[in-house]
Amino acid sequence: MENDVEPADIRILEALQDDGRLTNQALADRIGLSTSPSWRRVRQLEETGVIQGYKAVLNRKAIGLGVLAFIRVKIDSHSEEEAEAFAAEVIGLDEVVACYSIAGDADFLLQVVSSDLDAYADFAMSTLRRLPRIKEMQTTFVLKEIKAFDGLPLRFAGRRA
Repeated sequence: MENDVEPADIRILEALQDDGRLTNQALADRIGLSTSPSWRRVRQLEETGVIQGYKAVLNRKAIGLGVLAFIRVKIDSHSEEEAEAFAAEVIGLDEVVACYSIAGDADFLLQVVSSDLDAYADFAMSTLRRLPRIKEMQTTFVLKEIKAFDGLPLRFAGRRA
């Protein structure tokens, strides 16, 4: 995707990342545009895929998901077909809230949530460990969340490499 984000677009993105429930009027007031140009810019950002959707940010502990873990997974083969097959299976696992293909001594990094350690152990041993193609997995438990994801740093947006 081209990186042609203009200053007005960045103001829109900052405002919506902060509060995705802003009305068009409130957004326009906040960014210093009239409502029609504001609405058109938001629609364009949605249509080009810069804005991919709107969601509520939930407190995982408040909804009973007290365990957050990262699992590094090595698969048997480094073929594209094997990697895609593993990824397809992981996508269907509710406990896996994010999955990344990574470089280094592992092939994938999974971010996993569960209610407690027993539930995590059941998931790891009964579900994840039984997926085909897993050669090795290593879990790192989060003891304390220092800085959770809270939006992308928009001061870098619009810059070309």
